[in-house]
Formats: sequence, C-alpha cells, structure tokens
Amino acid sequence: MNTSAIPPLHVEAVAAFQRQDWKKAYELSVKLLADAPRHNASCYLAGLAAGELHQWPQALAHLQQATRQDSSNVEYAVQFAKSLSLANMPGDAVQAANRALGLSIRDAAMFDTLGIVYTRANVHERAAVAFRRSAMAAPDNAAFRYNFANSLMYAGDIDAAEEELEACIALKEDYWLAYIPLARMRRQTPEHNHVDRLHALLRKYPDDATAALRLNMALAKEYEDLQDYPRAFRHLCEGKGAFRSTDADGRERRVFEAIMQAFPSQQDDFSGYPTEEPIFVIGMPRTGTTLVERIISSHPYVHSAGELHNFGVALKQAAGVATPSLLDEETIHAARHVAWRRLGGHYLRSTRPMTAIKPHFVDKLPHHYLYLGFIAHALPNARIVCLRRNPLDTCLSIFRELFAHKSEFHGYTFDLLDIGRHYVLFDRLMRHWKQVLPGRILEVQYEALVDDQEQGSRAIVDHCGLPWNDACLHFEQNSALVTTPSAMQVRAPIYRSSVRRWEKYAEQIAPLRVLLMSEGIDCDS
Repeated sequence: MNTSAIPPLHVEAVAAFQRQDWKKAYELSVKLLADAPRHNASCYLAGLAAGELHQWPQALAHLQQATRQDSSNVEYAVQFAKSLSLANMPGDAVQAANRALGLSIRDAAMFDTLGIVYTRANVHERAAVAFRRSAMAAPDNAAFRYNFANSLMYAGDIDAAEEELEACIALKEDYWLAYIPLARMRRQTPEHNHVDRLHALLRKYPDDATAALRLNMALAKEYEDLQDYPRAFRHLCEGKGAFRSTDADGRERRVFEAIMQAFPSQQDDFSGYPTEEPIFVIGMPRTGTTLVERIISSHPYVHSAGELHNFGVALKQAAGVATPSLLDEETIHAARHVAWRRLGGHYLRSTRPMTAIKPHFVDKLPHHYLYLGFIAHALPNARIVCLRRNPLDTCLSIFRELFAHKSEFHGYTFDLLDIGRHYVLFDRLMRHWKQVLPGRILEVQYEALVDDQEQGSRAIVDHCGLPWNDACLHFEQNSALVTTPSAMQVRAPIYRSSVRRWEKYAEQIAPLRVLLMSEGIDCDS
C-alpha cells in the first residue's frame, strides 16, 4: 500500500484508537468522512470507536456502510455481526454472521468471534461449527479450545469435551475457566478425581483471586461427589467469599418494592401485542427451569429460544431512561407508562428470525419474575410458568453455582445469607403477582414434578395451551442444545438425587434456615 495516499486525518485517528482515545478516534474519522464519505477504512474505524463508546446507533450505521461498500471484507463483516450482538440485536447479528461465515475466513479469532455471536443468539449448532473451525485453525490457543469444549458439552459429547478441557489446561495451566466444567463433566470417585491437582494449584497461585474462586468451586463439587460435605461447603465459602457484593444502600430491596408499587392491585388493562407465541419459564435459578423448558420444547409445536434478555432490553429502550442498570427504580417508574402493544411487538420482532421456526417458543430467563407486570401487559396472551422448589434446596443450589459476579441480577449469589434474603424478596413478589395477575401464572413445584412426571407435564402443557404430545414425557431425547449448568442433568431421565440435598449440609446451613423461618418461609415443604 502507498502510505502517502493515506489521509493524515486517518493516520491521526488510528493513533488515537491505538491509545484507546475512542472519542478522539471517532471525531477524527467522522471529520474525514465529511469530505470523503467513501473512505472505507475511516468508516470502519468510526464504527469501532463508536462501539467502544457504546454509541450503538452510530457504530452500527458506520459498520453497515463499511460492509456495504466492501462486501468481501471479512474483518468488516465479522465486526458488524459482533457489534449487532453487543447492541442486543441477536436476530440481525445472526444474519450478519451467516453472511460473514460465507466469506473466505482463515483467521481463527474471526471464527471464534462468530461462535460467540451465535452463542449469544442461542444458535448453538452454528456456534459449534464456528468454534470447531477456530480450534482447528489455532490448536495452541487455550481460549479457542475452551469455547470449542463448551460447544461439545452443550451438545452432550462429554468425552470430546473433556479432552478439549484437558487440552486447555495442558496449554495453559492457569486457564481457570476450564476447571469447574471439568469437575462437573463426570461424577468423581476415589479412584478418579482431580483433588490433588486442584490443591496443588491453590498452593502454587496463593494470591490469584480468580484461581481461588474457580479452584475452590471445582473442589467443592469434587468433595461433594466424594461425600465429604463439610469440606465441600468450606471450599464453597472460601471460593465465593472474596467476591461477595455489598448492597449497602438496599438497592435490591428498593427495586422489588418499586415493582410492586408499579402494579399495586389487580390488573385489567391488557391491550398489548396479541401474539400467543411466547411461553415464559421463570423462577429462582437452579429450581428446575431448564427441566421444564425441555419438557415444553419437546413438543413439536415449540422452539427452545434459551435465556433471552430481549424483553428487559426492549423495556429499557421503551422507558427512555439512560441509567446504567437494565432494571432500576427510575426505569420501573418510567416504564409503567409505555405503550404496551408497541413494547410487545418490539420484543417479538427482536427475537426473530430464531423464534419464527415453530408456532411457539420458550423464553427461559429465570429472573423474568421481576418483569411479570410488564410482560402481562405487553404480551397479554403469553403463557407463564414459574418454578418453585424447597427454599433450602433452592438457596443451597444457587450457592453451589457460579454466576457472573458483575451481573446486576446475580450479585446476591456469593453469600448464602444474601441468597436467603433474596429468596424472601422473591417469595413476597410471587405472592404479589398471584394477587394482581390471577390465573396468569402456573406455579410448578419441582418436587411434585419429580414425584409424578406425567401429571406435572400434562398440567404444564395444558397451561401452555398445547395439545398433549407423548414426546413431552421423554425430554431427555430432546436433541436441542443446552447451555445452562443443567446441561448434563437434562440429558438423563428425571431423578430424585437433588431433592432435599440440603439435609447433607444441615449443620452448615443452619443460619440460613433460621433466617428463612424468621421471615415466615416454610422450609420443610
């Protein structure tokens, strides 16, 4: 390339971008484009800089223009798909990723990026193809091997997934993401486990907080398999303790109160979008939501869309509130007055094209219980199924799971008593919804479903307005990929080993029981 032909403004913009001065890079690129609108490199750079600033409308406009002006440029196509995904436009992101995948990609990182785009959109079969090609193109890259391992695990190919995870660790022993899934891949035994290796790594990396979190969580799982429950619980506490998020200002409690105040009495204005397609499966995490999703989506009329964040994003946009949290008091107050029909239509369109495959789809985002008032208005014909489980089992199972510690919806999950306090708020909110939305929510008790699978499944299918189909009794044969922590369990028939698991930890969780009972929560049902 003749560098003398490169406009000086573009050289300055590139330098600003490289030193992470996104604002300057964007301003310089836009300035150049005013005089040279077809300077594609500047158009692309403006899109990247705007994306770094989270100015998604500008980012997408520039990147779309860049891809149109140079439709064969792989880098432009991949970045456009990635930006659409980050802007919470999964349907458009998938279409852009499909176009990118049709180009001559040779770079492993680009395949990996497309795999992530497909994963975020719950198009896991295509994600697996992209991750496989990434791992094959760069077999010495631990991150690419890890993503491929996850796609294998989601598909139920346990042996191959285990091999890929071990390959990650062989390449980079401090690739901490690999240790928890490796511990969970199988039931550990006295003859075959990773306990010694995990302890050796803890000693080797004593000051690494991420190592402490993930290695202790892996040890907790392995010691539970070995039936050493006191030691398992101790490792849970040691791993999660450093990541506990404080809620000093009572933000979580105020959000719950604001939700109930927004819908104080029985609702009667249901003028929203009249589609009957969505089926929402909600509940506290680790209560059987994935199991129920699999039962429903085994029906030939139902597509499993996974855990969609689309409704919360659509509500935030409709509320027009610029606060950083997806759901806060300001958003709740403003969203109470949105146009319901428009909101429902926006949500449905945002799930396309993935959800147009069958007459119905399951949206299984557990914390949608926070949004039920809005969902009921915006989508008056949507079906809602809420999972309930023994409170002690619920709280313990959440404590045994690792959620993103920076998530605004999972900050409570790093301390057992914080989980208990959240459970009290959840229980109070669900009682409120049953009063103000009578008949809209089917509550399913996990233990009852395990005791009588057919009766429970028939009640669920009937509530969803579907004719009975025997495939719903054989959810373990459902070929759809599973990306939740329940990926292993739901590939086997219903079992009872997780019922009253809390009894194995009765001594350790005694303070939790006291907290729940003091709030009037029945811990024995």
